[in-house]
Amino acid sequence: MANPALPAAARRALVVERLALDGFVSVADLSAELGVSDVTLRSDLDDLARAGILRRVHGGALPTTGSVREASVETTAEREADLKKRIGRRAAALVHDGDSILLDVGSTTLAVARALVARSDLTDVVVITNGLSIALALEPAIPRFTVVLTGGTLRPLQHSLVNPMVSNALDGVHVDLAVIGCTGIDDTGRVTNVNLPEAEVKRQMMDAASRRVLVADASKAGRRHLGLVGQLGEFQTWVVAGEPSPLVTDLASGAGVELVEG
Repeated sequence: MANPALPAAARRALVVERLALDGFVSVADLSAELGVSDVTLRSDLDDLARAGILRRVHGGALPTTGSVREASVETTAEREADLKKRIGRRAAALVHDGDSILLDVGSTTLAVARALVARSDLTDVVVITNGLSIALALEPAIPRFTVVLTGGTLRPLQHSLVNPMVSNALDGVHVDLAVIGCTGIDDTGRVTNVNLPEAEVKRQMMDAASRRVLVADASKAGRRHLGLVGQLGEFQTWVVAGEPSPLVTDLASGAGVELVEG
């Protein structure tokens, strides 16, 4: 627990730091962590909201509309690019001839798409995606692959297709494998995403698959974001890059998920 006598300015700086890390801050969690009352914490959030630093919601706060919290897929693809490539190659190795796959949006799943294309031995694979960038990355594998876009409403930055309309497409399919990315896996094993519409699609993709693979590097462990994708235990496999951190190992062990190192 933080020092209860922490000055207001320092306390609010910590609130902003946590918001940047997690994408959502809770009054209850922060008041316990910082050793102040809920009333004090609400006052902090209200002042930060008036300054335009965050947006108040029931029980906590979110980044302001138009915030840079969500970067473009091109920008995130450049971060830890080597780790993403390693995860992509290892996840692609789980795919077999004739498989059907749901591949959701994100820089790590984009690395999976590129690794799938590089597997010249793969044939008769059907990939269904809600990502325009992912579909374009898969195009060189046609006609070995059949690439299907879900349709839906286009979101900028991630070039993703979300509801309305995506649900109709996913209701009509059941695939062998769903490969899902995320932006956070909290200490209780909740797999989360910074964007609510995309989290909803990820959840539907999981429901439409016989097997589920989570692709997420160790930096995602311990983070919590607003959109709930599902529980870690709903995945059969979690692909990480390199030797897993103790937190990753503990989370996977507690959820009964196989850890695969890229």
